[in-house]
Amino acid sequence: MGAVEEQNKELARVFVDALSRADTAKVDELYAEDVRLWVTGSLPFSGTKGKVQALEGMPQVLDLFPDGLTFQIQAMTAEGERVAIEATSEGTTFRGDRYQQEYHFLLRARDGKIIEWREYMDTEHARKVLVGE
Repeated sequence: MGAVEEQNKELARVFVDALSRADTAKVDELYAEDVRLWVTGSLPFSGTKGKVQALEGMPQVLDLFPDGLTFQIQAMTAEGERVAIEATSEGTTFRGDRYQQEYHFLLRARDGKIIEWREYMDTEHARKVLVGE
């Protein structure tokens, strides 16, 4: 694996850690100005967003977890500008509901910044626990 792939995997590690800490300032720093984020499904937070929308939307999800939502990387594969990330998350909502999610994230990077983030997850579990439907 080349230096670019290793740098992009480290970017993924730092980003996922920032998500676990709900560190909006760090996430902002890691996003390129033209970043595009996409979340699968038809949830209130699904679809494509730019940097400003993504940063404004972070509290809508993360604030549901008063003790935090912890992300754990299970595996990563990098090729060029792309990093495929298998991850899990765990937390308890303000209602006391346990949330355990499995993800596949796709990160694309340019010059040490995230230019694309794609999030695939169990949308039915997310709808039940996060949206309450």
